[in-house]
Amino acid sequence: MAKNKERQFRELLLYVAKKTQDDARCGRTKLYKILFYADFAAYQKLGSSISGQMYQKIPQGPAPKRALPVLEAMVAEHSCIWASRDFYGLAQEKLLPLREPELSLFTGEEIALVDEVIAELWPYTATDVSALSHRFIGWQLAEEGETIPYSTVALGEPRPPTPREIEYGRKLARELR
Repeated sequence: MAKNKERQFRELLLYVAKKTQDDARCGRTKLYKILFYADFAAYQKLGSSISGQMYQKIPQGPAPKRALPVLEAMVAEHSCIWASRDFYGLAQEKLLPLREPELSLFTGEEIALVDEVIAELWPYTATDVSALSHRFIGWQLAEEGETIPYSTVALGEPRPPTPREIEYGRKLARELR
């Protein structure tokens, strides 16, 4: 990962951690889903991701491939810490920023997208956002540990064909006979 993109990823982690400090439902899993949805929405709307991260399929849903080493380095340099909490009998790791994020690395449109994703996912638990991410076609098509291509955002959610699409398919089939 290029130095600048890694720096953007670090600052995005801090920004999301800061914005979700008061969200008792936001631990590591939900943090990763916020990053995923923000990056894939940016790819779809702006033509590139915000963080430059590649996401992999894990059982809890998409996760940034470089999250662990980047977060370990950030904790070591005292940019953030993990706080262990009890969330209704489950262990939750919450990322807490120890400094302000550097927002000059982002456009206003990028920050607005991140804020929109945070607002949309705010009411949900990690279990909820994990289940939601399992509906994403890119996650469904990837093997565990495999990179989820950004281009799969264009595929949309799986759905049954419309009556018009069925009729068009039948017409093509008749023409091919």
